[in-house]
Amino acid sequence: MPANRSRTDRWRNCLWQIYERGGAIEISLARPDASPDPASDLIWRVKILNLGDHEIITNQPAAFGRTIPIAPGTKLVGAMSVGQNRWMFQTEALGVQPGDRLHLAMPETVERCPRRSYYRVTTAAVELPDVECWPLLDPASVVAAEVANEAYARDMLRHRRDPTLAQPQAEQVLPEVGPGFGAKLVNISGGGLGLIVSPQEASGLDRARFVWMRVNLGKDLPAPLALTGKVVHTHIDSAQSVHVGLAFEFGFNPSHREFVISQVCGVVAKLRNDQGSAQAA
Repeated sequence: MPANRSRTDRWRNCLWQIYERGGAIEISLARPDASPDPASDLIWRVKILNLGDHEIITNQPAAFGRTIPIAPGTKLVGAMSVGQNRWMFQTEALGVQPGDRLHLAMPETVERCPRRSYYRVTTAAVELPDVECWPLLDPASVVAAEVANEAYARDMLRHRRDPTLAQPQAEQVLPEVGPGFGAKLVNISGGGLGLIVSPQEASGLDRARFVWMRVNLGKDLPAPLALTGKVVHTHIDSAQSVHVGLAFEFGFNPSHREFVISQVCGVVAKLRNDQGSAQAA
């Protein structure tokens, strides 16, 4: 039996291996099958705290230092990785127990991801958000850019509520930055986020200590999220893509944190409502 088939058949052993090592799985909110528009998905890394016969117990997902509530019954897409092998599965939130422990239904089966479609299998898929990035030359200059981004997003929200209002043009205020490059948002956590940068774009990371980002979540947000991140670590994978870990940096404009949190929580609430509407239909 090929090695990858053997591992897939013994996926519970792989899950247990991740747990014993104090590792994490990834979860994202599943989109309804009938969802007509492509969109980008937020992926959270959650640490496995315990395993049972019928459930996986993890910490709750978080972003920007704030817990992101996941209601019981929420449909989720899960993923786990061991070495170069990755599997995806469908699961459901069973509830939150004392200690902020999120209980997930143990999947019945998992499916191994192809190397060229690392976030897609026949039964589940996630779309990584596009991120525009720039090396930040003067961190103090982010204040004006973040204020402009927030004002633009609020104008877009008003237009969404009342289409008779004139839709504003995209505000392109940037802080003091170097040449831009593209990336994908791989995951988000309480204190930071992970990006993957293709080999063709990776030169933009040279000597960057802080990165200014616009995270595009498509139809779920009226405007990209504007964020500042401090580069914590990087590593290069077998395909020569660069994986970048960044810590959130709100020290230059602390008030921006609450706006970003409200935007992310709004996306989660909208997806949960979409699931409920699809189930009721």
